[in-house]
Amino acid sequence: MTRPTTSYPKEKINILFLENISERAVKNFRQHGYINVEKTHKAYSEDQLCEMIKDVHILGIRSKTMITAKVLAAAKKLQAIGCFCIGVNQVDLKAATKNGVVVFNAPYSNTRSVAELVIGASIMLIRRIPDKNISMHKGTWMKEASGAYELRGKTMGIIGYGNIGSQVSVLAESLGMKVIFHDIETKLPLGNAEDAGSLKELLQRSDIVTLHVPETTHTRNLINKNNLKHFRKGAILINYARGEVVDLEGLKKQLLEGNIGGAAVDVFPVEPEKNGDPFQSPLQGCSNVLLTPHIGGSTEEAQENIGEDVSVKLFNYLEKGISLGSHTVPALALPPQEGSHRILHIHNNVPGVLSEINTRLSKNKINILGQYLKTNEEIGYVVLDVDRQISSKALGLLKEVKHSIKVRLLY
Repeated sequence: MTRPTTSYPKEKINILFLENISERAVKNFRQHGYINVEKTHKAYSEDQLCEMIKDVHILGIRSKTMITAKVLAAAKKLQAIGCFCIGVNQVDLKAATKNGVVVFNAPYSNTRSVAELVIGASIMLIRRIPDKNISMHKGTWMKEASGAYELRGKTMGIIGYGNIGSQVSVLAESLGMKVIFHDIETKLPLGNAEDAGSLKELLQRSDIVTLHVPETTHTRNLINKNNLKHFRKGAILINYARGEVVDLEGLKKQLLEGNIGGAAVDVFPVEPEKNGDPFQSPLQGCSNVLLTPHIGGSTEEAQENIGEDVSVKLFNYLEKGISLGSHTVPALALPPQEGSHRILHIHNNVPGVLSEINTRLSKNKINILGQYLKTNEEIGYVVLDVDRQISSKALGLLKEVKHSIKVRLLY
């Protein structure tokens, strides 16, 4: 007999996908027997979300939907949020942790898409294609080699040598470039890449500088008017990382003065909410500049990969209690325990909770067949496998444990 995979009949589990999430994720859930899957093509306001999310168990979003503490407070049944994108900064992680809501994302699924676009932009800019393209559209023939170069033999400086930066490194080297990088953590170089030693040295040595860092207090305004002065004359800057990392007014000044030879920018400090909304940037009208609307990872392949990655993480949590990749509940992987029922217990991380759990169960002669625990600074996550015959009683006892946040009978 096949064991049921969740504590609810699947037809009673409500799944809401916003912002036109990949159809791959929708199909995955329906193929697993979940029929209440709703998909919309836009983001919603806080008040709209509070109304929509009341009976939702699984929520899928991209980067525009803001999940605030108010929204989470209204989501009484919410078990997990899947961010079908790289970041999770659109979710109030502190509030999600407090409410015992697991938050997943897909940090690696679109790295190839971004890396390829960086190389493509590098070629376009070093050949001054944007200027020539504008001239042709205006009806002016401008065939010349002046200021146009090959990538081969040039130096690519990568700031942030993580998943995307290291892929850019491999592609750049395959085109005959020399690669140097700078990262705040020690990283193992791929191929013949070298650690530049410092940010200043990287800027001084690079023909093309590409940014692949998260937005933190340390990276905000990283490329400011002072660091822009360290760029090699005529160098190119590419920012497909975060909008707050580059001082755009300072960059514009260096472009107009001819000190920086070109730029490609895909992310901005303030971005429109939806397609068709007006957009403004100091870089509009600057020579040899490529501006794109935050599409670095927006390819069909990347969206399918993200849909697969996040939906698998959601399945693993919903049906097995596995929380690997979570940004809130502690990451825990565990094997199935035959002949048992599994209970998930999320609680505030204070001394004595595990002791109370075990005491309550032992006093009622409930045998624990398996137990798994992991904590972070805020909460603890316990998975218990107990005898099937008394799992309902165990569930009731665990709900009475002090400092409990969420208790769920998984199967």
